[in-house]
Amino acid sequence: MTDTIISSASREVVIGFERPFAIIGERINPTGRRLLAEEMKAGDFSRVEADAIAQVAAGAHVLDVNAGVPMADEPALMARAVQLVQSLTNVPLSIDSSMVKALEAGLGAYQGKALLNSVTGEEERLERVLPLVKKYGAAVVAICNDDTGISTDINVRFEVAKKIIGRAADHGIPACDVVVDPLVMPIGAVADSGVQVLQLIHRLRTELKVNTTCGASNISFGLPNRAGLNAAFISMAIGAGLTSAITNPMVTELMQAIRGADVMLNHDPQCANWITAYREPPAAGEGGSRRRRRSGRT
Repeated sequence: MTDTIISSASREVVIGFERPFAIIGERINPTGRRLLAEEMKAGDFSRVEADAIAQVAAGAHVLDVNAGVPMADEPALMARAVQLVQSLTNVPLSIDSSMVKALEAGLGAYQGKALLNSVTGEEERLERVLPLVKKYGAAVVAICNDDTGISTDINVRFEVAKKIIGRAADHGIPACDVVVDPLVMPIGAVADSGVQVLQLIHRLRTELKVNTTCGASNISFGLPNRAGLNAAFISMAIGAGLTSAITNPMVTELMQAIRGADVMLNHDPQCANWITAYREPPAAGEGGSRRRRRSGRT
C-alpha cells in the first residue's frame, strides 16, 4: 500500500489508502480574503494565528500555508508565515504558492518534511519545482494540467499525472511522495464533472497507486448550500479512493461526512474518532443519580 509520510519537527502524518482521511486546512490563504491579504501585507499575522489554531482544533491534520498577496514580498511573507504557524502548532504544513521563490523560502524556513503545493505537468514548472522537492526531501502535490491547460478529458489528465510521476522518479523522488490532484471542476458549469473526477480518482489509486488530494469545495462553486453539496462529494470521493483534501475543517457538514466515511471504510478502528468527536457528555449529575439508583437495589 502507498503511504505518503509528511512531518513537522515533532509530529508525523501519514496519507494512505488504509489510513484515516487526511484533512488539509485551507484557510491560511489570502486569495479571495481581502482582510487577510491586507493584514499580511501590513505585517499583521493575528488572523493567520487564529486560523491556524482554530483549524487544528476543528480536526485539521495538516495546514496549507499560502502567502500570495499582490504587490507584496511573497517569499518573505511565506517564510514568516511558516515559522509562525510552526511555533503555534505541531501539525505538518503544505507550503502553497505559484511562485517558485516563495516555495523555496517556505521550505528553507520549515522544520520537518513538508508537502509542497504544487507542481504541474508544465515543462518549466517541472524543471524548477522537482529539484526543490528533492533538495529539501519534501512530498509534492502534482496537479493534472500541463502546457496545454486543463483538459476536460480525464484520460488526458491521467496521462499528465503519469508524466509528473515519471519525471519525479527521474529526480529520485518516489511515487509515494507524489500526491496527485485530479482537478475538481464546478459541477454547476460542467454537469458530468463529478462523475469524471470520481472515475479519475479511482484510476489514480488502482492503476498508478498514488495518493490523491483536491480542492474539495471547487465542486460546488456558484451553487447554493455549498456545504451540503461538498459533504456529498467528499464522501463519494473518499469511497472512490481519495485520501486527502484541501478543505475547510470549520464546516460541520464536511467534517461529519469525512469522519463518517472513515467509519464506513473501517479506517476508524472501533469508531474511536467518531465517538470522540460526537459523543454527548453526560448531563450534570446524571452519573451520580444512576449510581445511587443502582446502589438502592437489593
